[in-house]
Amino acid sequence: MKCSGCTRGRANPDNNNTGFSGITGDSNKLDIYDWLSDLPKNAHSTDIIEIRFKNTRKAYYKNVNQLHLEIGDVVAVEASPGHDIGMISLTGELVLNQLKKNNIGIETEFKKIYRKAKQTDIEKWNDAIALEHPTMIKTRQLAGDLKLNMKIGDVEYQGDKTKAIFYYIAEERVDFRELIKILAEEFKTRIEMRQIGARQEAGRIGGIGPCGRELCCSTWITNFVSVTTNSARYQELSLNPQKLAGQCGKLKCCLNYELDAYIEAQKDFPATNIPLETKKGVAKHQKTDIFNRLMWYTYDVETSSSFITISVDRVKEIQELNKQGVIVNELKEKVHEDMVSEELPDYENVVGQESLTRFDARNRKSKGKKKKKRKSHSRKNNA
Repeated sequence: MKCSGCTRGRANPDNNNTGFSGITGDSNKLDIYDWLSDLPKNAHSTDIIEIRFKNTRKAYYKNVNQLHLEIGDVVAVEASPGHDIGMISLTGELVLNQLKKNNIGIETEFKKIYRKAKQTDIEKWNDAIALEHPTMIKTRQLAGDLKLNMKIGDVEYQGDKTKAIFYYIAEERVDFRELIKILAEEFKTRIEMRQIGARQEAGRIGGIGPCGRELCCSTWITNFVSVTTNSARYQELSLNPQKLAGQCGKLKCCLNYELDAYIEAQKDFPATNIPLETKKGVAKHQKTDIFNRLMWYTYDVETSSSFITISVDRVKEIQELNKQGVIVNELKEKVHEDMVSEELPDYENVVGQESLTRFDARNRKSKGKKKKKRKSHSRKNNA
C-alpha cells in the first residue's frame, strides 16, 4: 500500500481502503528531496532503505526480500519485539549519503524490511495511533500521583501495539521504576522511556515564533546545535532572557544563524575593554555598529549623555598611540557627515495639509455661525 503524503509518518485509510488520505501533524521536516529519482538504477544502488516513523524518528532498514519499494510505501519492518509500521522516505544512492552524514557505517547490521503493509497491519496500526493521546493524558496523571518531577510530552505505540515509547523531559534524574510497573500493568504492553530536551519537545508540539513564522525546530531543524550567550554578545544584542529565549525556554536557535558573519566581521576589531586616553579625559566604549565599523565612546559613563562616534580604524590608531605613551587631543572624527546625508523627497505629501482641529466641535460651531451670517446677508440683499 502506498501513502499519498502523511506528514507525521502516520496516515489514515480512506473510505475505499485502497490508500491513505488525510494529512496531519508537522510539516514533513524529515523528507529528503530525491533528485536522482528519475535516473535508472546502476551498480552502485543499495538495498538499504530510509524509513520514517512518527515525528522526528527515522531509521535505516535492509530490503532483504528485494521488494519493489518506492517513496511513500507503507511497510512492516523488524522491531524488538514484534514489528513496526513505517513509511519509506528515501531510496537509492542518496541513502548512502544520509548514512555518511549521520556517521552510520555501511557495514552496520541493519534490521530487515518484512513486507509491504497489509490491510490488517494498517487497521492495527491506526488502532495504536488512536491510543496514543489517551495514554499520554493517563500517564501524566500517574506521574503526578507519584510526585515525579517529569513531564510526559508524547507517546508513540509500535505498529503492532507490543511496545509504547514515552517521551519525557526532566531537569533532574528521575527514578521512574515504579511508574514503569504501573504503566505495564495499566496498558498491558512493553514500556520504554526516552528523555528528550526542551528543544525537541517544542519541535514536536510546534508553534509560531516572534518572527511570525512557524518554529524552525518544528519545520526543518533535525539536529540541534547548542546556543550560548556568547552568540548574543558577538551580535551586540541585549542580554535580556525574555527576548533571547524561545517557546522552549532555551536560547533561540536563530541566534546561531548569522553568528559566523558577525565573527568574521569582527576579526580585526580592537578590544572594547581598553579605554581611550585623551586630553579631554578617558573615554570608555558603549556600543558598536559591526557592519558599518563604527564604535561609540563617552567620557561620562554614568550619565552617557553625549556619545562620540568614531571608526574602528580610529580606535585602533588611538589605542596604538596610547601604548606608546602618546595622549591624543580628542576623539573627534567626521564620520556622520560622510555616512549620513539628508535627501529631500521628490514628491509632495498633500495628505493632511488641513488643520488637525478642523473637525472639532468649536470649529463646527464657528462654521455654522458663518453660514448663518451669509444666509442673512444674502436675504437682505435680495430684499
